[in-house]
Parts: sequence; C-alpha cells; structure tokens
Amino acid sequence: MKKMIPFLRSAGIRRLGRGGAEAPRGLKPALHGPAASRALVWVGVFLVMGALAWTQTRSDIKLILKGGTVRKIALPDFRAAGGAAPLAAVFNQTVFDDIQRSGLLEPAAKSFYPLNPPQQESDLRATPEPRPARRGAAPETPNCGGLCLSDWANPPVEAAYLGFGYLAEQAGQLVAFGHLYTTSVPDVASAKAFRKLYNAPMTEEGARRLAHEYAADILKQFGGQSLAGSKIYFVSDRGGASGTKELWVMDFDGQDQRQLTKFNSVSTMPAVSPDHNRLAFTTFAKGQPQIMVMSLETFRYLPFMNPQASLNATPSFTPDGSRMLFSSTLDGRYTQIYVANADGTGVQRLSNSRAIEMEPKVNPKTGQDVLFVSGRGGGQHIYRMNLDGAGVERITDGTGEAANPAWHPDGQIIAFKWTRGFAPGNWNLFIMDVASRETAQLTHGAGRNENPSWAPDGRHLVFSSNRSGRYQIYSMLPDGTELRQLTHTGNNTMPVWVK
Repeated sequence: MKKMIPFLRSAGIRRLGRGGAEAPRGLKPALHGPAASRALVWVGVFLVMGALAWTQTRSDIKLILKGGTVRKIALPDFRAAGGAAPLAAVFNQTVFDDIQRSGLLEPAAKSFYPLNPPQQESDLRATPEPRPARRGAAPETPNCGGLCLSDWANPPVEAAYLGFGYLAEQAGQLVAFGHLYTTSVPDVASAKAFRKLYNAPMTEEGARRLAHEYAADILKQFGGQSLAGSKIYFVSDRGGASGTKELWVMDFDGQDQRQLTKFNSVSTMPAVSPDHNRLAFTTFAKGQPQIMVMSLETFRYLPFMNPQASLNATPSFTPDGSRMLFSSTLDGRYTQIYVANADGTGVQRLSNSRAIEMEPKVNPKTGQDVLFVSGRGGGQHIYRMNLDGAGVERITDGTGEAANPAWHPDGQIIAFKWTRGFAPGNWNLFIMDVASRETAQLTHGAGRNENPSWAPDGRHLVFSSNRSGRYQIYSMLPDGTELRQLTHTGNNTMPVWVK
C-alpha cells in the first residue's frame, strides 16, 4: 500500500489512512471506510499507473498494421511570391510531415534533390534518349536538371513519385497548385496522377489547411486516410492550481491545444461518442468521482444520472452511442462494470466478482465483445466478456499486470500496457491479436508508457509517457517508428484520438 501513495498524490488524492483516501484539495470525500479506501485507491492507480509487457515479441502483427513495402516520394518545396511567400515554409513543412508520419510513403531526403524542380506542368520535359556510350563505357544517363521525371527516378533521389507545385495569392486568398506524378512512366501525360487547386485564407492556419488537403490527396492514391481534422482529447495539469487536472483537446499533429473543462478540480478518463458529439469523463468536481457528459457542439453539459455510489468512473460508449459502460461501486463493495442508457438511466450490472473491475471498452466492430481490467486473478489483467456479462475470459497471460485496453478500429487487435517485457521495471506498450493472443512490444526502455489510443486510420497510436521527465503525449506508427511528441507543457495523459 505504501507504494501507491505517490500515485495517489499525483492523481490529486493527498493522503491514505485508516479512514480511506483524502479527496483532491478543496473537496471533501462523501464516503468512508474500507469501500472508500478500495475505490479511491483504484481511481488513483488508474489516473497515473499503468501496466505493460511480455517476454516475446512478434513482428507479423506490426507488419499487418503498417502495410507492405514503403515507397519513396520526392517533395520539393513549393515556391511562392508576394503575400504567399511568408507562408511557404509552414506549407512545405506540413506537407512533408504529413507524408512522413503516414507510414505509407517515405519522403526522399531533400539534400539529394536537383536544383531546378518543376513548379507547374509546363515545366516538365520528356525524358531524352540516352546518349550513345563511349567505347568501353556505360550509356550516359540523361539529365534535365530536375525538369524530367527521370531526374527524380534515377540516383541519387531514386523516388517512385514526385509531388510538386507552387503557392500564390489570388484575390486575397492563398492558393496552392499541387501535382503528383509517377517517375517511372516515360510519357509525361501518362505519368500524371492528379493536378488540383487549393485555396484558403492568407494565414498560417490557412497554409496548414492547404498542406493537409494536398497531403491527403497524395495519400488517397495509395489507399491511405488523412488524419487532418481528427482530434485528440487528453488530460493536463497545466495552467491550474496545484493538484488540479482538466480536459483539453488538440489537432492530430499537436496544433491548436485548447482547454475544455474549468472545474479547478480533477477531471480525467475522457471518452468520445462514436458520432463525436459527446465527451464523457470522470470528475471530482462534486466531491466524489462521478461521470459528466459534455456536448462537443455547444460545450454545455448534458444530463447523466449517476448511480447512488461512492464512485462512478471510466465511461465508454457503445458503437451506436445509445448506451454507456462504466465502473461503479453501486453494490457498496467492489468496483464493478455496469451498462446504462446514454443519460445514465436503465442501469444493469455486467460483472460480478469479489475484485475491482474497471476500464470497459466495447469492440467497435461487433458491438458485443467487452474488454475490461480486473483483479479477480490477483494482479490486474485484461479480460473479455460478452455485452450481457457472459463468457468471461482472461486474454493476457497472467504475468505482470496489464491495463488500458484499446480496440483497433478493425475490432481484431488491441493496444494495451504491461509491466513485463524487454524493459523490466518500466511500463511498455504492446499490441495483441485477440484471436491468436500473439503480441508485439512497441516501446522499449524509455520511461513509463500508457493510455494507448488508436487513430481513426488504424495506422497510428497516441499514448502518454514520462520518458522526457514529465508525462507528455506522443504519437507513433504501430511498429514503434515515427515517434512524435505532441505536448510540451505540464503533465499530459490519457489521450483519446477521434475523427
């Protein structure tokens, strides 16, 4: 129990004694005794702790998620003049970053690019025939200084595709003319994949929007889904009084970070409805941990009837958004899994054990399989059951401790955290094929990593980690590559990635 005290403090719970845990500052606990102690200890654990790992890793799962061979693309900078010139750097960097983080294409290093890249279609030239070889030498490779597609297909660039264009100002708007060509096709007209015109306000935000749209059109050619427009909801302690935590939201790339709740309390464990119109979360704002629901259209709070219990927490919506699963001490003893209508009415109990059970997550594809975390076998582990509470089975192997299950959009693979693996003593992220139980480790020896959440494209993960000293939010591909830090201020945890 002594080991849990630092985690309870970081969750906003200051003291653990005979009478239970003390509530966050400025709040008085509404329950006492053993039930209060058990409930609030687990809330503290789920607010900050994590569990992860195993002793084997399988690369086949990661390959399935990431896809096949990554093809190389050249992305010379768009040039600009006049009012568009100051926005070119933001546009070019955003395009490059979007393509690079996609995992579908590998941007060729710009240091190898020809000095005279094309800006519009009329700049392209047909590839000339190779010059006759001198006696004893290989034929000379034609070179147009960057204006032939072969200049980009041949060494040193060796790109299979070329994206190019330019920026301009038209009628007070920022416009981008974007092109994509296949470099291996000799005929210029046949090599064209697309040419599009984009426009937005003459601002940095407008430049980023154009860049996201252009990058999205490139990725569509390869069956990829752009993450532009998706949001990440998370918990942060920045900007508030000591011990407080509020809910925030940001763009997929870390831009436009905004605070949503202002309770000056502890609000955690966000969950977003499938229609992206409602945000459910756990808060201590009313003294004891309860569930609240916010409209993401009006940002007003919606009715939710919390059961008369000392703890209601870890909300999660069903795929159709009509019901909500959550954990509660409604029976007066152990935290169990319940399901109710979206407004909290019609409560039904799903789990029934003499152990603490939390974090229910419904399979987004079947709408029937429920993952949850339970201590019924001793340490906390991940279990599966039907939506009616039947068919309970443990899916982690019983070693160490595991928590934070997150369904992949395909409903077949999960991400989670585990306390064992190739980095003993730390918490690492894993993925698992639920049917075969095959696992792969994603993080290794870099602090404590937890709260994984899948991106809408199913090719990226977001998670929290203290690898930099404080808890920050990172994104990466499901093989652990393309790691990017998205937050830098305060401590930031529990990210949820939605469209």
